Amino acid sequence: MSAVEKIGAEAGARSPYFGEEHEALRDQVRRFVETEIKPHALAWEEAGFVPREVLRKMGSLGFLGIRYPSDYGGSDMDTMATVVFAEELGRSTFSGVAITALVHTDMASVHIANGGSKAQRDRLMPAIVAGEKIVAVAVTEPDAGSDVKGIRTTARREGDSYVLNGAKVYITNGVHADLYCVAAKTDLSAKPSQSVSIFLVEKGTPGFRVARELDKHGWRSSDTAELVFEDCRIPAENLLGQEGRGFYAIMSNFQNERIVIGAMAMGEAQAAIDLTLDYVKTRKAFGAPLWDKQAIRQKLAMLAAKVEAGRQLVYHAAFLDTQGHDATREVSMVKAYCGELVNEVMYACLQFHGGMGYMRESTIERMTRDARVQTIGGGATEVMLEEVAKRL
Repeated sequence: MSAVEKIGAEAGARSPYFGEEHEALRDQVRRFVETEIKPHALAWEEAGFVPREVLRKMGSLGFLGIRYPSDYGGSDMDTMATVVFAEELGRSTFSGVAITALVHTDMASVHIANGGSKAQRDRLMPAIVAGEKIVAVAVTEPDAGSDVKGIRTTARREGDSYVLNGAKVYITNGVHADLYCVAAKTDLSAKPSQSVSIFLVEKGTPGFRVARELDKHGWRSSDTAELVFEDCRIPAENLLGQEGRGFYAIMSNFQNERIVIGAMAMGEAQAAIDLTLDYVKTRKAFGAPLWDKQAIRQKLAMLAAKVEAGRQLVYHAAFLDTQGHDATREVSMVKAYCGELVNEVMYACLQFHGGMGYMRESTIERMTRDARVQTIGGGATEVMLEEVAKRL
């Protein structure tokens, strides 16, 4: 453990936001990252997805059910535990692996856990928590991302079925998922906020197909897909929650999603600073280590301060959420600030790696590509700043 990592670990142990159970989880996830992710994830980058056996192993260790009830094999923990999980996965330096797990746990399966009937939960949640069934959430379309009201996919009721037609794009876990939580409009005459519903679509359903696997700038160990629904008929009982309430379910979970992404981003940023410190203390230029250059020392010191501020903002927003407070303002700040900051950190850290930082063989090169999407996915910075502005 480097000096910076030791300081970070000690600060976490002293944090008023976390208890012993959170720190035990942190240690467990960190060990998993070191033994099960880092040695193998370069191969997953090449393959374009995380092997299912790895996700099942995460399930067996309890990582995929941190917030879910013990009845389903979960741990009944809180938002702070999710932050720990996301932050440590971010520190892995393989953000494609991190987002594969986090979409499953905190962005997709939550719609089944929160909106599903007891019968749906009893049937699906044990396998979800165990990593036997992996979940994707399909909201984004070619003409609708953060603007959920603008989706065009439709679900028409026909007797005891719904018939889905439309397309989704940029869907994480979209290629290899077993279950898809799909947003569709069920009443085109209703107000936009009351026209969206969420449906459970299982892999192999006739009329549903993965149109193509998408090739990405970063997050290359995460599978991403374009989905198509062509007269896709599903049972009426596959409706998740009430018809016309999907918009509210999606917007409600955006808060959790954005906390998770912020925590992940700060984990990434801390890892980048750690490895850059190691590099500049050994890389020599003009007869001395780069660390001897005041400009480099002070730049890294300021970035460390900003990351600490971002981390505390994440913790505070998550704490407010655990207390049941409306933290939309703080969560929007988290997503905007942390998404921009992780890119600022990566830019500087790659710069300090010099030519090596531009080589595909360097960790910082991959991390810089991975970080770029943090200002886009889960709510673009510009959208987040508008949410903050409304509440100033």
